[in-house]
Amino acid sequence: MDTAAEPRPGDEDFDGFRMRVSEDYAEYMLFVIGDKTDSSLPSLEVVRKAADRKLDELAKDYIWQREPFKLEAKTQKGLGLPYLHGITHYGDNVEDEWLIVYLLRELSKAFSQLWIRVSDSDGEFLLIEAAKVTPKWLSPENDANRVWIHDGKLLIIPLTDSTTTATSKPLSLPEAIKTIKTSPPPTLIHSPLVEAESFYRLEKYPAQITTALHHSLVTIPRKLAHILHARPKAVAPATEAFYLRDPRALKPLLSPPSLSPSTKQQEGGSSSLLTFPPTDLVTVSVRFTKVLYAQLRSQHFAPPPAWGPAMRAAEAKASAASAADAEAAPEAAKALARLEMGVKLTTGFELLARTAGQSASRVVREVALLLEDLVEDGGDSALPTDGEIARWEGAGREDDDGWMDIDFGDFERELEGKKTNTGESGFGDAAAQADLRKIVSRFEAFLNDESAGIEGAETEEMDRDDDSDEEEGSDDDEDREVSFDEEQFGRMMREMMGLPAEDDGREKGKAKAVEEELDEEDEEEESEDEEVRKLTEQMESELKKFGALELDPKPKTTATIKEKGEGSSKKKEEAEAESSDEAIDIDYNLAKNLLESFKSQAGMAGPAGNILGMMGMTLPRDEDDSGDE
Repeated sequence: MDTAAEPRPGDEDFDGFRMRVSEDYAEYMLFVIGDKTDSSLPSLEVVRKAADRKLDELAKDYIWQREPFKLEAKTQKGLGLPYLHGITHYGDNVEDEWLIVYLLRELSKAFSQLWIRVSDSDGEFLLIEAAKVTPKWLSPENDANRVWIHDGKLLIIPLTDSTTTATSKPLSLPEAIKTIKTSPPPTLIHSPLVEAESFYRLEKYPAQITTALHHSLVTIPRKLAHILHARPKAVAPATEAFYLRDPRALKPLLSPPSLSPSTKQQEGGSSSLLTFPPTDLVTVSVRFTKVLYAQLRSQHFAPPPAWGPAMRAAEAKASAASAADAEAAPEAAKALARLEMGVKLTTGFELLARTAGQSASRVVREVALLLEDLVEDGGDSALPTDGEIARWEGAGREDDDGWMDIDFGDFERELEGKKTNTGESGFGDAAAQADLRKIVSRFEAFLNDESAGIEGAETEEMDRDDDSDEEEGSDDDEDREVSFDEEQFGRMMREMMGLPAEDDGREKGKAKAVEEELDEEDEEEESEDEEVRKLTEQMESELKKFGALELDPKPKTTATIKEKGEGSSKKKEEAEAESSDEAIDIDYNLAKNLLESFKSQAGMAGPAGNILGMMGMTLPRDEDDSGDE
């Protein structure tokens, strides 16, 4: 395929980033570099097939959040050799990106002539992981195309190569390939410390591939159970369709029951309009990733009208069990929760099925073909029976979802390295504990870094320049640099606010000196202020004449407080009253706008819900209004 790759930092024709792809993608390039006369030099097709086999071996049942790992042959002008290229959008699941890095590192161990580079929207993200230990000369301005994976190792092309002279100039991809071809292996930098930090997240692989999955029992239509059994990876696009649902796309599903003769006999009325009507429900085990399960579970969603009878029956059963039999109550509550999850998942498939035939995703197009086959095969007669469903692999499996519940007391104790209330020594699974401790240790190291400034940790060169001007350990000088004069700050604030200065003997000398320096400027400004004041009074009198200012029966202090010298005590009282009134108005308007914004979300994600969630507040859904609609 002779398609040129997009220019990137360091290329001659690079003119900046454009909005071509979203910010949640990983890009990878695989080059076979070696002597063409060498018979052991693998072809790109051999490498691609080996990558496919490795993917099946490691992650055959893995569910990609948005796009799977894929490779295709490409060529680029100026490189002189073809390569394998791929881009994977991983959405909200960053684990997809690290699975790709792990897969590529393992693949590099199988081919000694294989050189791989991987980046994302942040650039060389492997160096970002090792930012604390990277060499000082390496910066975001010159790190492009310098990081490579070869033979399972992380290698860095140094600045002292033969292709560039300016230390701040980024390295182009052709220059990087030329350096790899012509330079002996020892020329490239292999730092075990940088490599350990860059590949730190890979330590939990390959076990993380199965740990990231979550099985849950959900109650869904038998037709959907058949589709999921045939294409289990379709749960990812369906969940995303529900999670990112558009209110306009939901409108056909939320329409009131039809009263036409052909549909009024059906339960819910609008079931005939649905691809997966809730008429034949079964409970099956569905395989999610933890991210997909959390996205589905965390959403508040009012069931479509067609699901009303089933939901009301489940709620009534759960309520009756809770009142009559304490032992049966948990099972009834679980049945209701499974049905709620089934409503969300089925809604996602409803949204997905409407445009499945035109989708760019292979698995979504396969769902469309399966639906067509069901129609050709006689519809419901081709669906699996209860006995067949019971014999499916993993039938009845339900994993514990306690990992979604966070005890913030245990969380704080984990940060301090203490045991939880239950006596366990960790928060979450082992991988979460390790990541959490690493984050805390890095943050503490930054806080304890005396060389760190406002812009972050300063370089050694900057420290040496500072030390050359002042003696090391001059604590008094440092204290003077960051000293804070409260009296001077208070005086400045009073002057800016137009308040009379305090009668303090210590301030008189300073104030007098400042006044003398500003006398000339004040004289020039007085004439301008006087003109502005007269114009303001004229406008105010005209507005009063026509009653434009009579908006509030209570007099405002705008007309009473005009000059500093008129009734200082009265001015202070009126200013305080005005400030109080304004604060009340602002708080009322803020609360009103916040509630209206939350109400307009209609139970979906939105800015008001997110803000309240960050403050630890949860508003109940507007059940009355939703019912009226």
